[in-house]
Amino acid sequence: MEERHTHEERDEARRQNRERRLRRHKLWRAVRPALVGLVSIGICIGVLWGGIKLVLEEFIYPVDVNDATPVVVTIVPGSGASTIAKALYEACGEGEEGLIRSKAAFKIYVDFTGKSSSLQAGTYVLSKNMGIAQIVDTICLGNAPRPTVTFTVPEGMGVEEIANKLVAEGILEDTTEFLELCRTGESFQEYSFIQAVMDSPDAGERDYALEGYLFPDTYELYTDSSPKTIITRMLIRFNDIFTDEYLTRAQELEMTIDDVVTLASIIEKEAKTADFAKVSAVFHNRLAQDMRLESDAPLRYIFKTEGVLDFTAEQMQSDSPYNTYTHDGLPVGPIGNPGDQAIQAALWPDEEYVEDGYLYFVLKSRTSTELVFSTDYDDFLENKAAYQASPTATPEGPAEGEAEPTATPDSTPTPEE
Repeated sequence: MEERHTHEERDEARRQNRERRLRRHKLWRAVRPALVGLVSIGICIGVLWGGIKLVLEEFIYPVDVNDATPVVVTIVPGSGASTIAKALYEACGEGEEGLIRSKAAFKIYVDFTGKSSSLQAGTYVLSKNMGIAQIVDTICLGNAPRPTVTFTVPEGMGVEEIANKLVAEGILEDTTEFLELCRTGESFQEYSFIQAVMDSPDAGERDYALEGYLFPDTYELYTDSSPKTIITRMLIRFNDIFTDEYLTRAQELEMTIDDVVTLASIIEKEAKTADFAKVSAVFHNRLAQDMRLESDAPLRYIFKTEGVLDFTAEQMQSDSPYNTYTHDGLPVGPIGNPGDQAIQAALWPDEEYVEDGYLYFVLKSRTSTELVFSTDYDDFLENKAAYQASPTATPEGPAEGEAEPTATPDSTPTPEE
């Protein structure tokens, strides 16, 4: 009896399993087309979006979102879309990427948007940070060229001086936004050299995160340029100047980019161009011997006293992290924005002066910009006495394009006690 029940239970279990499999099979047959359709649609959407994104990035978006350099393009009367596309493509010269990446994409865009007949002749000031849509809209409006202005940053000029010059020349209304952007550096972390500054342990002690990196040069700016755009132009220029060769040399010297720029900013303030490499050698020698730099140039930065030659004992004992009288090594950051020649001098000090162990320099006289260098402290004292005994007069100005050297007996390093 029990055996018969067991067989019946097995048969019932098999029957139920067959029914479940049959139901699952019917369900799969019912939903499979829908699932296949959904997956196919998803793949198509993904491929389509990938294609759209590729087209946007390669042909529609700006050629270089960070490059606001003005480029003048003239479109002569009667020019069609093909002629305009060629002018835009070749606008930056042979071998240079133009304002658009593809002439065909430009023609397709103006045809698709129905703007091919609205393109107007004229002279336009465009830039690589403009996408095709913005370029087309500008040409369709027939806008007069955006007015530009030439702005020059002299070698060694500091952030605050640059800000004041921008206002004085009518490019900015005030210095507030410019200085705040330079102080924090937060809007420019895509530049590795700025990110390195912000990651440094003493970043919070610096007056301006961007000090040293607003490269001195002559720039053509739109008169309505924003502070961020102006700063970006200068950072791009610095990035162009500080080549891989410079980086390799800095690594050979076991210096960071910031170390190099900081030293260069002091060299720029301490000497005329002809003496840059010699002054650099003195500072390299002192750093190698763990001697303080004891330069007056950082004091002028601290107390905002450009051109002042003498400082009080109290000022020289300032606990500012920029003060090289009271702090070992380099100051916390650059004290200005050095030019290429000062940067080169920081990287390649005068080999003879390095090998001979020069440690001191002082102005030859009160009426000269010539520096006298010495390896021996007693010789330095004699040179210092000669300077002090020289007649007081207005020193001759530096050669055009050169910073006024500011080395004095008090700014020249003295031996460690």
